[in-house]
Amino acid sequence: MKAIMVMYDSLNREMLESYGCNWTKTPNFKRLAEKCVQFEQCYVGSMPCMPARRELQTGRINFFHRSWGPMEPFDDSMPEILKKGGVYTHLVSDHQHYWEDGGATYHNRYSSWEIARGQEGDNWKADVAHAYEKGAGTVFENKKVMLEYPLYARMMAQDRINRAEMNTEEKTSQAVTFANGLEFIERNHGEDNWFLQIETFDPHEPFYTLPKDKELYPHHFEGDASMEADWPPYAPAVESENTIEHVRYNYAALVSKCDRYLGKVLDVMDKYNLWEDTMLIVNTDHGFLLGEHGWWGKTSMPIYNEIAHTPLFIYDPRRADLAGEKRNSIVQTIDLAPTLLEYFGMEIPKDMEGKPLKQVMDDDTPIREYAVFGYHGSQVDVTDGRYVYMHAADHQGEKVYEYTLMPTHMRQMFQPEELQNIELAGPFSFTKGCKVMKIEKKDMMGDTTSFGNMLFDLNEDPTQNTQIHDEAVEMRMKGYIREYMEKNDAPKELYKRLGL
Repeated sequence: MKAIMVMYDSLNREMLESYGCNWTKTPNFKRLAEKCVQFEQCYVGSMPCMPARRELQTGRINFFHRSWGPMEPFDDSMPEILKKGGVYTHLVSDHQHYWEDGGATYHNRYSSWEIARGQEGDNWKADVAHAYEKGAGTVFENKKVMLEYPLYARMMAQDRINRAEMNTEEKTSQAVTFANGLEFIERNHGEDNWFLQIETFDPHEPFYTLPKDKELYPHHFEGDASMEADWPPYAPAVESENTIEHVRYNYAALVSKCDRYLGKVLDVMDKYNLWEDTMLIVNTDHGFLLGEHGWWGKTSMPIYNEIAHTPLFIYDPRRADLAGEKRNSIVQTIDLAPTLLEYFGMEIPKDMEGKPLKQVMDDDTPIREYAVFGYHGSQVDVTDGRYVYMHAADHQGEKVYEYTLMPTHMRQMFQPEELQNIELAGPFSFTKGCKVMKIEKKDMMGDTTSFGNMLFDLNEDPTQNTQIHDEAVEMRMKGYIREYMEKNDAPKELYKRLGL
């Protein structure tokens, strides 16, 4: 048995033809859907990038206890379990967060790994003389102030340096990533017991593509084409409709590039008839707002369905007769680890909250009544498929804590001043008897509590344009959140903060 996962970052399902989009060009995603089971109710869990990857490996929600951070010593790791059980696991990726401080324990869980450099200001090529000009143009009003900050300007400058090194198709990091993945398949297709994860950062911002893909979406941009227009900030979208359309076309061009490289994976599966013995999973960590609800990005605003409701495709060679079918049961990212473990005949650890998707695939048997998702220290969201409820803190003054044995942020270690008053807490039910550091949270990335509680009826309002007020529904959804917090062994102070 073999398995391949093709994973994207920030892939908005509303931009895929198989999910109903009528203007993007994604023929290979359509081709994929004809071969796989397509899941209609897949939702995120822990947000954003690395919290999502932690639950991809561990099969459990982590945002109640931790924000962005590494794999912990007590975490169950799906690729490591496979590795120890005799399945060779290989990661190829250009997702630069893996080699920052906050992701450094992820890729070493695999048997081997390869990286491609250059994404989103990745500290790659050195050009000491290059600096991002303060007056450099941008189409984004809320980005002009951000460019005054040295760290942000430095990242933008690094991106420009990196792009100069990726000026041909074969040099782009996505192309290198897929070339590495295809090389693995060419070399090992005749072997058994392996798992390959091909993970590209695209279509995450910046939406950098070459003319070949941009030409798929001809349009007239009324602004200055020389100005930076493919890297929106996580901020309100106050730009003109023409500018918003231009940015959406940039994103669509990158999605079409993702589609082309997905086609190469499908081609090699056809070439070696890997459909006989190889599972294929195509997924993403979350979506992205492209002006919808008046926002760019995925943090700083409520987690609308453009972010939370994600595409998922699975081909299981044991269920090849299900090709082209759709499933409506609620599933989440946490279900992928147990699905892979079950496929390879491995025991599923008791601390994994996710469930294997075999029964959902077979006959749409539900595995959960609801899905809970959110950011650490922010609103806690829940959906039952019809309603989406976003619950804010009733007592915002209550402190939020990180629970960890690995005190690193995204790009740096915790600073000494953050560690002056640490306490030992726990053990929690999932920490394998280990107590953990309890550290007051200072950075509230993704904090949306100021928006208050929000309730939407997806049957009547699928685009979430109008909030509703229904006390009975709200109480039921709060009950779901509390129930899941108890199951997840959420920190006690969080109940008070949320008023639950």
